[in-house]
Amino acid sequence: MTVQPIRLFGDPVLRTPAEAVVDFDAELRRLVADLTETMREQGGAGLAAPQLGVGLRVFAFDVDDVLGHLVNPVLEFPDEQEQDGPEGCLSIPGLYFDTKRRQNVVAKGFNSSGDPVQIVGTGLMARCVQHETDHLDGVLFIDRLDPAGRKEAMKAIRQAEWYDVGAPPVVKVSPHGSTSPFGLGR
Repeated sequence: MTVQPIRLFGDPVLRTPAEAVVDFDAELRRLVADLTETMREQGGAGLAAPQLGVGLRVFAFDVDDVLGHLVNPVLEFPDEQEQDGPEGCLSIPGLYFDTKRRQNVVAKGFNSSGDPVQIVGTGLMARCVQHETDHLDGVLFIDRLDPAGRKEAMKAIRQAEWYDVGAPPVVKVSPHGSTSPFGLGR
């Protein structure tokens, strides 16, 4: 296990959809260990492989004393309930914006050994699973904000001490926004 540097907003890997994991091998288990160690070191609730520069569909989470990971996640939403509250990201450090998410989620995927896994989450766990799965699709939480919220977020990002003026960011509207009143499209 090694703590890895986290890619920051503006890095193209954060906007690139990740590839499905096909090899459940020692390399994948090392990646999961690195994700977990880095996430815990940085005090995050979740961390996706693209945030470490790895374009694979895997993330780690640590929410409400539940530590785990999910490979090749597929999300289902059992109801229409929403939540709205502050959300942040280790790739956009120190900034938080109210973001709408679904209140409940069922995430199906695999562990690093290839065994089927299901996570039933509500509240913070549901928010985390949705946030990290978005990372795997090249979507950042600020993409889920309304136009005024995105404008406010971009202003705050440009003023952040970590922001690199030489690498202008790309902001895109969530591709899921037009297919669902919740902006989730799933």
